Amino acid sequence: MLQRITLHLGRSAAHPEGSARHGYDITAPLDAAGHIDAPAWRDVRDLCRVRRFWAGEPDEHGWLIHRAGGSGGATWVIDYDDAASEDDEAGYKLDKHRFAIDEYVSIRQDDGEMLPFKIVGIRKLGQA
Repeated sequence: MLQRITLHLGRSAAHPEGSARHGYDITAPLDAAGHIDAPAWRDVRDLCRVRRFWAGEPDEHGWLIHRAGGSGGATWVIDYDDAASEDDEAGYKLDKHRFAIDEYVSIRQDDGEMLPFKIVGIRKLGQA
């Protein structure tokens, strides 16, 4: 089932208290245990969108992509431009992370910096 997952920047050098003004809204299918459901993703991949919101910058919109290679044989990345890969942002072991409120995931920014993000919202699409 497709879920809208909201991430806010966790504590970092630039934001010691974290920041609700920096983060992502990710649309992805989650299984009953809260993991990204790769087989379900294949069926709804065109709906698996990402919005990156960053204070002082325009929103960026992309897709959640499952690529071959990486830990466990595949890597989840955010792809903003399918003609280039230098803007891609890779999640750190997102295939193993359980998406639950107050848990953390890490995303490598396009400049190479790995940042922590706190899961602050998960809701089924179609629900308020």
